[in-house]
Order: sequence, then C-alpha cells, then structure tokens
Amino acid sequence: MSEFKILSNCCQSSNDFEEKKPDLDLPVAIIGAGPVGLAAAAHLIKYNQKVIILEAGSEVGSNILTWSHIRLFSPWKYNIDKAALSLLEKYDWNQPKFEDIPTGKELVENYLVPLAKTPELKDVISLDTKVISIARKNIDKMKTANRENVPFVIYTVHKGSPKFIEARAVIDATGTWGNPNPSNSNGVWLQSEKELKDQIFYGLPDILGKNRKRYINNKTAVIGSGHSAINALLELGALKENYPQTEILWIIRKEHVEQAYGGEEKDALEARGLLGSRIHELVDSGQVQVYTSFQVERILGGANATLKIVGEVKDSNITIESINEVIVNAGNRPNYSFLSELRTSIDFATESVEAISPLIDPNLHSCGTVRPHGEKELRQPEKNLYIVGSKSYGRAPTFLMATGYEQVRSIAAYIAGDIEASEKIELDLPETGVCSVNLVHANSVINKNSCDKDSCCS
Repeated sequence: MSEFKILSNCCQSSNDFEEKKPDLDLPVAIIGAGPVGLAAAAHLIKYNQKVIILEAGSEVGSNILTWSHIRLFSPWKYNIDKAALSLLEKYDWNQPKFEDIPTGKELVENYLVPLAKTPELKDVISLDTKVISIARKNIDKMKTANRENVPFVIYTVHKGSPKFIEARAVIDATGTWGNPNPSNSNGVWLQSEKELKDQIFYGLPDILGKNRKRYINNKTAVIGSGHSAINALLELGALKENYPQTEILWIIRKEHVEQAYGGEEKDALEARGLLGSRIHELVDSGQVQVYTSFQVERILGGANATLKIVGEVKDSNITIESINEVIVNAGNRPNYSFLSELRTSIDFATESVEAISPLIDPNLHSCGTVRPHGEKELRQPEKNLYIVGSKSYGRAPTFLMATGYEQVRSIAAYIAGDIEASEKIELDLPETGVCSVNLVHANSVINKNSCDKDSCCS
C-alpha cells in the first residue's frame, strides 16, 4: 500500500501541492566579476537587493587582464556604468577623464578594482569560485510544479572545495572570452589543430611585450577580420619596423579586404574608425599579404617545425606553407554547460538569447550597432534566470559594454519590482558609420537603398 500511495502522490496535479513562496531573503547570484557583472550588482544594491558575485578568477576583471595591453576603441564615458559611477563617487575615487580611452589594464585597475573595493561590494564578491552547475532546489529540469518559487542551488568549487549556494535569481555574466572558435571555417575543432597549440595563439597576444620573441622575424598568419585581428596585425606591423624580416599574412573569409576596414572616418567612435584606417594603410603599403575569400579547412604541421594552412578559395584548393606562428581571431562562443539543468531559450544559430537573435544576427544585420534591449527580451523560460553581456549575444560579434550595462539596469529594476523603469530604454549607442551595403568595391557596387527599412543601416 505504501508503494502505491507514493505513486499516487507523484501523479497529482500541480494544483494539489501547497505552493511555497520564494525566499526573498536569499541573494541574487551574479556569475562573473567583469564590468557587466559588477554593474548588475551596483544596480541591485541601488534597489537594496541582496547580492553575491561568484568569480572563477583570482581577481575581478580576470578575463580582461589577459588582453591588458590592448586599448579599447570606446572612451571612458561608454565604459562606466551609471550605478557603478554613483557608488564610486561616494568614496575617494580618482575619476579618469571621460574622453580618454583606456587599455584593458587601466579599465581593471582604475575602475573595476576600486568598484570592487567599495564597502557595498567588497564583502559580496567570492573570488576563485568556479560555477559547476545550477539547478532548482530538489527539482530537476523535468519538474514544473511550483518550480518558479523554489530557489536556485548553485554548485561551485571554491579554492578546491565544493560549496553550495542558494539564490532567488541568477544573472549569468560570464561572457565568452576564453572559449574561442577554432580556425577552420566550419567551426569544428579538429585534433590536428589542438596538437599544434604551442604555435597557435587564440586571442590577443602581447606582440610588442611579453610575447614578442614568438613573432620577431617570423612568418605569422592572422586569421579573422574583426577588431582583435586588426589589433594583432597593427602590432605585427610595428614589430616589423624594427625587425624587417617579420612576415605578416592576413587570412579572411570576406571577399573584399575593404569590408574589414569598417566605418573608418565615418565611425562615431573615432578610435574604432582609426583602427580601420590604420590597417587600410598597412595593407596598401604592402607590408601585409592578404588572402581574401579564404575558407580555412585545417592547420597541419609542416617541414622544419613550421605550419601549413589548408583551405579553399572560390572552389580552388590552397595551401599556405612555412608559417611559424598563427594567431586565430575567429571569435568566441558561449559555454552553457553549467546551465544544462535549467530551462533556457537559446537561438540555435547565433547561440544568443533567442529573443534578441533577430536584433544581432550578422546574417540579417551588417552594421555593428544593435538596438537597445532589456529585461523583457532577456528573460528565460526559467523564471529569474538571465543571461547578459557578451554571452547574451552568443557568437555574434557586435556586443558593446554599454549595451550590457543597459541590460542589467533593466533586469535589476524588474527583480526589484520597478516594472516601469525596467521597460524604459536609457541608452544611446554610437553608430559604426558603415554597413556592408554601402561599401563600394572595385568589382561591385551595392545600392544602399537595398537596405530593409527596418534594418540597422539608417
């Protein structure tokens, strides 16, 4: 009889259970102590909400410090969150000039570290805390009854020891950095590429600093056409001035190299436009050998400890040989593994939050500016779970820090019950000044009027 009774109970409708209300004394857990994660905390604290910040690294802004030598293309005014600024202004903070452009190191040392040391934040940040998995307390992914009123349980490893944390809401601000795409054009990691990792750098090497010996008088191929690739190429160009035997190859999928230059002087962010102008000059001077329409298929070991890149250009097989180093800047991808026991809505193509995919999908939008969006677009089927920052964009490359700040401002307002504030748009982003539809090439002219009226090209 007892066994039958248990079976009988498991088959009752959700209405037969006594619903429990969520524990409002539990904190909102923020995963990631980067700019967007700390901004989320600042906005929640503004609403007197309890927070805890879980950071896998040993210090705030750990991911940024891996490219500390790189200068951002946006000035301080776009990199400081409003709620964070209000916190910092309460204390003895050495405020930077808002029109100056910081390096990654300056962003961390002059903004994130002082912010993390404020009395409001210093005791709620848990460093060296890696999130392994998140679930609802005593409920797996299949169970629906009273699910939204049950707290989250976050399984972490803190300095080598397991630690479980309960939270009433979760904001995932872990980003995508450190989870790079491979070199090959179909996005699949091949074993051959993994075995050559000592000669392949994913991300932004310090070419003029600690990594310079790798590239002096060597033949280096840079794969990718975004800002990271351009930064690497410009640093290689500077290295070549003192070491003229240094060879620079640029491998891009785009049909025309001009497509990689961006808005140049038309860009509302001067530093971003300048990147395009500088690489334009470097290519025109003949210091960079460019391979366009190149679909990388694999990287293999070659003769004398060199590498060779095998690919296809307009249906013709191409192999580039005798390469000493490869820098891969093919973008990054999000890691959703620790959210696998929660109900999420992720776009299958962009791997972004599904509701914002139409806003950011590069197949639909050729411009670098994305319309502002907030809590409504970012909410997940799992109530009180939010994916924010660059991770919310998945593989799309158009994320700006100011966009993340607007996301968490809206979410914090909603969690605190300020629905009116959560529905407002409080962001004005600078335009890139260019779309692929208004580029003029030697072989083709595309009419800007072919833009859809609702696209980002206006």
